[in-house]
Amino acid sequence: MAEAISKRGNIFTGKVISDKMNKTVIVLRELTQFIAKYERYKKVKSKIAAHNPPEINARIGDVVNIAETRRLSKTKSFIVTEIVKREEQ
Repeated sequence: MAEAISKRGNIFTGKVISDKMNKTVIVLRELTQFIAKYERYKKVKSKIAAHNPPEINARIGDVVNIAETRRLSKTKSFIVTEIVKREEQ
């Protein structure tokens, strides 16, 4: 295994929606946000680019945990730490 990348900061859970890039996956987080003025909730989505190490090798449809780390590229500052649930094939 290459150098270990230190993890610090936030840890999120989301679903992999794209794995087309080399060693990178796009993770979709779906949250609900309360709007006090209207006393309603709204759905909020965010797409996060995360480093996908060869040891983990997450695929489309997998539910994964991602952790914040140092900036790895222009768009990547998260790393996939584990696969919570594999997509059935």
